[in-house]
Amino acid sequence: MELRATSVDNPAAAPRVGPSARSSRYPWIVFALTFGLLLSDYMSRQVLSAIFPFLKTEWALSDSQLASLSSIVALMVGLLTLPLSLLADRWGRVKSLVLMAVLWSAATLLCAVAGSYEQMLGARFLVGVGEAAYTSVGIAVVLSVFAPRLHATLSGAFMAGGSFGSVIGVALGGVIAVHVSWRWSFAAMAIFGLILVALYRALITEGKLAQHAADDLPAVTATTPAGYRAPVSTLFTNPAVLCAYIGGGLHLFTAGVLLSWLPSFFNRYYDLAPAEAGAMAAVFVLLVGSGMVICGIITDRVGRIDTSRKWTAAIAFCLISLVFLTVGFSVGTGTAQMGLIAIGAFFSGGASGPSAAMVANLTHSSVRASAMGTLAVAYNLLGMALGPFTVGVLADHLGLLRALQLSPLVYLGAIAALIAGKRLYPAGMRKLAALSTDTPHP
Repeated sequence: MELRATSVDNPAAAPRVGPSARSSRYPWIVFALTFGLLLSDYMSRQVLSAIFPFLKTEWALSDSQLASLSSIVALMVGLLTLPLSLLADRWGRVKSLVLMAVLWSAATLLCAVAGSYEQMLGARFLVGVGEAAYTSVGIAVVLSVFAPRLHATLSGAFMAGGSFGSVIGVALGGVIAVHVSWRWSFAAMAIFGLILVALYRALITEGKLAQHAADDLPAVTATTPAGYRAPVSTLFTNPAVLCAYIGGGLHLFTAGVLLSWLPSFFNRYYDLAPAEAGAMAAVFVLLVGSGMVICGIITDRVGRIDTSRKWTAAIAFCLISLVFLTVGFSVGTGTAQMGLIAIGAFFSGGASGPSAAMVANLTHSSVRASAMGTLAVAYNLLGMALGPFTVGVLADHLGLLRALQLSPLVYLGAIAALIAGKRLYPAGMRKLAALSTDTPHP
């Protein structure tokens, strides 16, 4: 027997009200609080990077073990994002977000009291479970209250929250670790997350989201019956969407490497103390996040008339990062290297906004969280989990610098997928427009 959600739990089925009943400020409140929890998500995830030197010394860990503590989170995110996103689309996105944030914050507290590598690995496993579907469900919530013409900008800004959260987590975590202890670095992140959870629970509800829901793409809404829910299979049967998943995931391989390994890079090759290395890496990670935002804005501008140009923008961002990071890690240490890596870092996550916007354009709003969940699976399995772990393994055999030199080559795969996606995009949009008329499902 099929269970149907109420209008409160299922925004897609809730009646929409006229513009006069909507507040122009509420969507930005939704964005601010959802973005704030995303900061907490990545602060809890990436604070570990600043703690690497302390754990390596105190517990005598190898680079592969350190990498596993980082990648276990991204791995769990990759494995659990889709099923949890599907559940959130049916059970209620707001309730799901609150539960996730409580879990990862509590698990971060467990990291603070871990007494061994095995205990830390278990706690990080739970952090990954809690964070698994947050990005996909959170971005679906944000996009639901904004018009499609802003989707690349908002997606880029939302995805940049990962970099900004990483900056805060790495920089603040390093300072706390040096002046207090590395355990308090984890505890501080957990407390911040729990405070934000309380605010989110008080101000955001499913009913208010439904009231402020923005119109979807006209080609789809014009023929979509009220209460329509697209089949889950549509997440995988549109070739253009598959290209967006693959291209988006592969393009974050090197960005994930930068987030995890820049502190160690500056510590080993620039002889910086852990706190100074974390602060230096934070500047570059901030560039990654800023690039996501600005590249998203650029993408919406170039795609204002022809949305297929958003694919072209994503391809260009990948190509720029490929060139500058490859050259940057190949030259000697110094100002020139710093400048080249900085430019490459700025564009390293630039395709995040275009990829998310394309996925949103090519999937029905009733399965938007699930679509973003599928994209997040690609982001993590092909990028954020695979990248840091692969570089950690290569570093044990070739050295960290050589591993970093090889990592940008993955952009070639991302570029190939995005080029294919651009060619398939018109047919993908026609398939989406015909979806509700071909397979009505009230």
